[in-house]
Amino acid sequence: MANLTLKAKSFCSLSHNTNTQTSVFKTTTSFKNNSLNFLHSGNSLKFRVWCGVKEKENVKEGERVPDVLAGLKKADELDPKRGSSLDFEQRLGDDSGSSEVGFDWKWPPWKNIPLRYKLIGTTSLAFVICNMDKVNLSVAIIPMSHQFGWNASTAGLVQSSFFWGYALSQLPGGWLAKIFGGRKVLQIGVLTWSVATALLPFLAGYMPGFVLSRVLVGIGEGVSPSAATDLIARSIPLEERSRAVAFVFGGLSVGSVTGLLLAPPLIQNFGWASVFYIFGFLGVAWFLGFQYLEEGQASFAAKPTSRSQTIYSEKSSSNALAELGGSLKDVPWKAFFQTPAVWAMIYAHFCGSWGHYTCLSWLPSYFSEELSLNLTEAAWVSILPPLASVFVTSIAAQLADKLISNGVEITTVRKICQTIAFLSPALCMTLSSVDLGLPPWEIVGILTAGLALSSFALSGLYCTHQDMSPEYASILLGITNTVGAIPGIVGIPLTGYLLDTTHSWSIALFVPSIFFYLTGTIVWLAFASSKPTNFSNTD
Repeated sequence: MANLTLKAKSFCSLSHNTNTQTSVFKTTTSFKNNSLNFLHSGNSLKFRVWCGVKEKENVKEGERVPDVLAGLKKADELDPKRGSSLDFEQRLGDDSGSSEVGFDWKWPPWKNIPLRYKLIGTTSLAFVICNMDKVNLSVAIIPMSHQFGWNASTAGLVQSSFFWGYALSQLPGGWLAKIFGGRKVLQIGVLTWSVATALLPFLAGYMPGFVLSRVLVGIGEGVSPSAATDLIARSIPLEERSRAVAFVFGGLSVGSVTGLLLAPPLIQNFGWASVFYIFGFLGVAWFLGFQYLEEGQASFAAKPTSRSQTIYSEKSSSNALAELGGSLKDVPWKAFFQTPAVWAMIYAHFCGSWGHYTCLSWLPSYFSEELSLNLTEAAWVSILPPLASVFVTSIAAQLADKLISNGVEITTVRKICQTIAFLSPALCMTLSSVDLGLPPWEIVGILTAGLALSSFALSGLYCTHQDMSPEYASILLGITNTVGAIPGIVGIPLTGYLLDTTHSWSIALFVPSIFFYLTGTIVWLAFASSKPTNFSNTD
């Protein structure tokens, strides 16, 4: 097959001369008694190259150019009534059956990326910023406590205030995502927590204001998981869903690593307030960029697509406001809580969050006090679990989607992934609790491996909401995430209380987590299901 494309630089101008045979291409084909010119003149005919040359086989010598160049057409052959450039171009496109080439320089580079991939990429970036703003206080609290004279109880109150807002916003976030669409709720959530983060240094000296700012950060971040779940459920086909969920929620691990890496040098060089200013600004910048993405792709979203590439189209604001009043009572709450699989998701979410939040808050102290690492070593070691989770997440997602594409039942895949997510950290915590005479760095490696493997939950529990009901996925996640926030409110201070009472890290930190991981596995295997459920028709 021969394929030739004419670009802008390929245009040329040939004088009209009936006695001259001019060779344009280095082939046996020539132009005869024709001319090619950009400018109108009495001695020239106007041609327009609109598309590439059609593929031809066995082009014979002496074959006329118009038979080869399907994209060339005389301007004076057009109907005078349709002599505009736009109509001319449209007619050429219709006649030749070729796609447009011309002067579309495809800028910006991401212009032709499918919209669903842009949505997933920007949502994952929002989750990166989300955890950057979550972990920044865990680093900044040290110099802030010295400056304002806070004791450990006050510092603990400040840090736990985030989870107050986080827990309160789960159900409203899921409900709002269903009514207004995940994209709009995500935008408002990012803007809320980013502005609250940037204002925190101004309120640090006034404790009620400071706590309120952290509650607002929790509220903004609390609606984001439900918004992302709604967006994924409506815009991503089933065969790509595990990877989409893993990529979006994997941004949390990237955000933890990024925040823990950037916060110390920023505080050291520019003061603790710089962390909140810079991280807050990143969220505002994301909000503005996401607005551009939404407006620029409005027409693309309206184009018809294949069944496996459904593009999420949100309801208009007017329709959403009209439904707002009666929508809450239309949610099938009774059907939710009559379904054993929903209760399995609720308990599994609680169990996973207990291990995650308690370790996130107390592992640095465990590394420092129990393993006798210095503060610098403890800080760097704390980055290892979320860093390893980034790699595990991608492996788990590929494995889950591969199993589904090979015909393995979806419920079986979700159960396998979630069982790995629970039993792996339980086993590693058990090994760390028993006195085996292991050196500190081996214990660090064991705990890092266990917590990283818990990321299999992104291809297990966190996909089940969309599998069961894309329509109510955001509300289901709001329900489970509300219960999942309780360990952040109760588990973190309870761990400290047990530590003061027993003086044993194994009893205070690991034993409760192991208990919930094991019981969560049993409940999940017994009752979890990814079978699509029509809750609206369930009595």
